[in-house]
Amino acid sequence: MITPPALKSGDTIAIISTARKISREELEPAVAEITKRGFKVLFGKNLFEEENQFSGSDTHRTVDMQACMDNPEVKAILCARGGYGTVRIIDKVDFSRFANSPKWICGYSDVTVLHNKLCNLGVESLHSTMPVNFTTNTPEALDSLFDALMGKSPEYHFESHPYNRKGVAEGKLIGGNLSMLYSQTGSNTALQTEGAILFIEDLDEYLYHIDRMMYNLKRNGYFENLAGVIVGGMSDMNDNTIPFGKTAEEIIRDHFAEYDFPICFGFPAGHVADNRSLIMGREVKLNVSENSSLYF
Repeated sequence: MITPPALKSGDTIAIISTARKISREELEPAVAEITKRGFKVLFGKNLFEEENQFSGSDTHRTVDMQACMDNPEVKAILCARGGYGTVRIIDKVDFSRFANSPKWICGYSDVTVLHNKLCNLGVESLHSTMPVNFTTNTPEALDSLFDALMGKSPEYHFESHPYNRKGVAEGKLIGGNLSMLYSQTGSNTALQTEGAILFIEDLDEYLYHIDRMMYNLKRNGYFENLAGVIVGGMSDMNDNTIPFGKTAEEIIRDHFAEYDFPICFGFPAGHVADNRSLIMGREVKLNVSENSSLYF
């Protein structure tokens, strides 16, 4: 895997949206935070365009991504927000120049499409908070983003969870939003999971959808040769009038019951305020014990 160069003070960070629309006012706090930390901000040319729920047309969003990827002055790209739309442009973007001169691409949720693409290209990326969330993030979440951009390898220690399976695992960190992983099975951005540590998180899904997605990944062989699993936030789940009968964490626990790799639940990443940054594609060490840890 290729690690993009670390940023230094004065470098330019571009903000684009590959998915849902966003306003200039919504971005003002993030711009203030980025400049306070010593960086310049460049908005994608079409960032504030609108087409229904999207940040402009598919062409607008593709043009912005391509331009920022190919601009040598841009040292990192922050996706402004998630929502839906990245999958609509992923096959329109030319990654050939980027692969020879990579830079950090950052975000989570719908941005999982980009993380998977970059992982398959052999380039690390940053599963992290996004500008739309800066005002509600914990200081630790924001620090983890900028520390990673500046070349500091994360080291996390977190409380144990009753559903954890103890053990030590080493492997390449892959994954992201469960719904997005599910939607990419069978495509050229489907993940190669053998020997990897899989991270999953999700938001606002029906519990039976979680079960269906886990069955899909299992039937596609995603779990067969994993080294370990990290479960992040499973936030604001929904249920039907007739209850499914299990929480999202219980559904996931039961799907992994037949395997013997280490699993940790409740990791602070995903659709949570304390959304800690994860370097996707990086070789990591996961130690699931009384006081679990993750080393990059």
